[in-house]
Amino acid sequence: MTATIHPPEKNVENGKRSNLLKRSFAILGPGLITGAADDDPSGISTYSVAGAAYGYATLWIALLTFPLMVAVQLMCARLGMATGHGLASAIRIHYPRWVLWISCSILVVANIINIGADLGGMAEATQLITGVRALIWIPFYALSILGLLFWASYARIAKIFKWLTLVLLAYVLASLFAHVDWKHALIVTFVPHLEWSRGFLAVLVAILGTTISPYLFFWQAAEEVEEEKAKGRTPAQSKGATTRELRTARDDTIAGMFFSNFIMYFIILTTAATLHAHGQTDISTARQAAEALRPLAGDGAYFLFTLGLIGTGMLGVPVLVGSCAYAVTEAALWRGSISDKPRTARKFYVVMTVAMTLGLVLNYLGLNAVKMLFWSAVINGILAPPLILLIILLTSSHKVMGNRVNPAALRYLGWATFAVMTAAAAGMLIAS
Repeated sequence: MTATIHPPEKNVENGKRSNLLKRSFAILGPGLITGAADDDPSGISTYSVAGAAYGYATLWIALLTFPLMVAVQLMCARLGMATGHGLASAIRIHYPRWVLWISCSILVVANIINIGADLGGMAEATQLITGVRALIWIPFYALSILGLLFWASYARIAKIFKWLTLVLLAYVLASLFAHVDWKHALIVTFVPHLEWSRGFLAVLVAILGTTISPYLFFWQAAEEVEEEKAKGRTPAQSKGATTRELRTARDDTIAGMFFSNFIMYFIILTTAATLHAHGQTDISTARQAAEALRPLAGDGAYFLFTLGLIGTGMLGVPVLVGSCAYAVTEAALWRGSISDKPRTARKFYVVMTVAMTLGLVLNYLGLNAVKMLFWSAVINGILAPPLILLIILLTSSHKVMGNRVNPAALRYLGWATFAVMTAAAAGMLIAS
């Protein structure tokens, strides 16, 4: 009799776990990419400033912004899935043209400033590692990102972006080199700390502005439509998502926003435990944070922080450029999307090229990078509330969404987000 040899039980279990992880990662898409893109170099600069200036005191903001981000981004995802249109298209169909073009114009200006700041941040981080001047790296990164967007297929781009999100884990690893006071950190995480000072309120508003950013609204709605196109569906066939598809989008969005805020938390944690704890509270950029980390937390934290800055730029800048193109193209009724070839969607790719070029030029005009980030935050803070209002109204309308209108809980959370962002915008203007 021939004995039957069974594989060890451990291997079977490991195989099941591996397959589960692969399936879980496979269903993640626009939500994960959008959440990770939120932690771009300008966002990292803001979180670094917060950790250095106020220590652990701003950690609770990560908990506050998580449900707010989920609400807005999930409404954007549902809008794209239920209507087969991006956000700009939906505004064009249901609202006056002046509303559409004011929204798109302010978005493009804010994005271009952000693109310039992010390219500069990536280049400065690369200079730290290589010693080669930052002004040489800026066009290198701009051309590399444009080349990817021009010549790679949507499926390839989405796959690259998904794997790039793992770069953000560098900030979690960097915290291991810092001497974190976990007891104090956990207390202020769950017991909000407020300082009624201009500086603290400005940091609070900056975090809200860089976390709940309008360009992410346009990007997520557009990418949900792209996902439908990738499945071979026409815009007409994309309308009216199934319950299962909406559930998948919900899980994807929650995962993406959780990941985004998880990374925000650890950036603030690392800079608080090192820079603030050693009295280095006057940090204005992520580059300064990385340089200051080296003598305090060692080469490990320094290199992880620096490499993470470059990787997040490679993820964030394409989203900034792409959201510009989607907004303008949809508003002008031009054909084009990231899944189309440049020869069939010339205007879409021209908008991307112009946005990238203008962002690149800003770095050669001698403008202060910190001021660029500030004005970008101001513009985003002003644009976010009215856009959130439009998103709530669109996704709560049976005329727009059919039977896929917002559930009550999502609608209430959306209104709460609108209230918080309106207060933040008012506070930003007063603080300015």
